[in-house]
Amino acid sequence: MMNYKLLAQCPVFKEIPEEESKKLLNEIHYQIKNFQKGEMLALQGEPVNSLFIILSGSVKGEMIDYSGKTIKIEDIEAPRPLATAFLFGKENQFPVTVAANNEVKILAIPVHEFLKLLQRNTQVLVNYLNNISSRSQFLSQKLHFLNFKTIREKVAHYFLQQTGENLHSFELKSTQQQLAELFGVTRPSLARVLSEMQREKLFMQEKKTVTLLNKQKLNEILRVQFSYYAVNFV
Repeated sequence: MMNYKLLAQCPVFKEIPEEESKKLLNEIHYQIKNFQKGEMLALQGEPVNSLFIILSGSVKGEMIDYSGKTIKIEDIEAPRPLATAFLFGKENQFPVTVAANNEVKILAIPVHEFLKLLQRNTQVLVNYLNNISSRSQFLSQKLHFLNFKTIREKVAHYFLQQTGENLHSFELKSTQQQLAELFGVTRPSLARVLSEMQREKLFMQEKKTVTLLNKQKLNEILRVQFSYYAVNFV
């Protein structure tokens, strides 16, 4: 059974009344699919034939690089859509492998049926365009992050990004294992670098609170990396 109240929280159906969403979906063909923990929803390189919207549970997107190493891109929870920027175009393929973190329920709308929604409702069209723009910006930031070669650079960038220009502390919501997956490194390697950076008094951590003690030094770590790429790019 469709949860239209939850669907209204999905970026694609934002600001659309529940009754209107129900009417729109009644006019097209769609499927509700169920997946168990660990089951693959899509493989990297597979064609994107439908718009997937997570109705319950969460999934993770992982990318395999040329060396065979798996890099975790992000966790995606209900009620967010998947691969919206890859529904159309010449190479409309899943950029990552998507697997279920737990029991997951998916709303699958075939591309030709989703086109009907875009034509019938301007708000759905605007929501979709906003969503693919936001996703493109996220992927751009992710690619920028993956350019960092060392764990120190990745930690410095992540910590500075969390605090921004005005703050010095933030709540670390991820475990070391989750951070290691985000950085594409092993947990022991990350733990070693974090210990080194704490001994250098670059930051301190009390339970879940991380306080940056030397933002200038952290920025210098990144500036060395930027200088290297600038010279090699020219």
